[in-house]
Amino acid sequence: MNTLVVITGPTGVGKTDTAISIAQALSAEIISADSRQLYHDIPIGTAAPSAQQMKLIPHHFVGTLSLDEYYSAAQFENDVMTLLPKLFERSPYVVMCGGSMLYIDAVCKGIDEIPTISDKIRNMVYAEYEQYGLDYMLQRLQELDPQHYEIVDKKNYKRVVHAVEICLQAGQPYSSIRTGTTKQRPFRIIKVGLNLPREQLFDRINRRVLAMIDEGLIDEAKRVYHLRHLNSLNTVGFKEMFAYFDGTMDYETAVARMQKNTRVYAKKQLTWYAKDESMKWFTPNDPTILEYILQQSK
Repeated sequence: MNTLVVITGPTGVGKTDTAISIAQALSAEIISADSRQLYHDIPIGTAAPSAQQMKLIPHHFVGTLSLDEYYSAAQFENDVMTLLPKLFERSPYVVMCGGSMLYIDAVCKGIDEIPTISDKIRNMVYAEYEQYGLDYMLQRLQELDPQHYEIVDKKNYKRVVHAVEICLQAGQPYSSIRTGTTKQRPFRIIKVGLNLPREQLFDRINRRVLAMIDEGLIDEAKRVYHLRHLNSLNTVGFKEMFAYFDGTMDYETAVARMQKNTRVYAKKQLTWYAKDESMKWFTPNDPTILEYILQQSK
């Protein structure tokens, strides 16, 4: 039976190297499940696989979009499900590697059919958010969809704004088109989670931020600074660099904030993964990962 091997875990844990090792052993190709690595022009800030790494194993969904292109988990689900049959013709295994939880769930479980947001509605809603702030958007959501308002993460402005967009685009409450049912997939799914002791993981994250700066993150951020209003750049690393360029944060503070915000994101990822009982946990590059995958494939 064709098998999708999912390798995930918190940011900075070492997913890419492990995925390449497993893909080589299985003669498989890699699908990137990272919502930021999709964009070209920002490989350093998104810790995208290097050219050398991509020569070792074909990678899909890396550097395929312009920074101003809209993309969603629903589109990712559709694109991956279209690509997988072609990849399974070349190998009974495909490795999906990344830490974007919604993207992984979109492929493994499926997500509800959500209407594509038009540029007109997206621009209008974001203009309202920029002008009036999060409290106003929460009030809008409460009026449009009181049911979804009760469960939305009220501190996550992206979730709030997107819910308002969907309500306006669909012409009905977001909650009315959410079914939450898991779709059946015509392939086996094996989930491998990578983790390290908290102190070790945080040390890796701190050092990776410094490595990114050494690799040229500041110049990369300067090249896209004029596009800082785009959603694709509203992410850890670029937000802090832009604040440094704006003069609202000094260099040392920007670097420390990057490290802190990346650690916070890693904790958020681990909280999400803790709900998934189908995940089997390992340390990065553990030789028994391959044994586990082959055993589960029998």
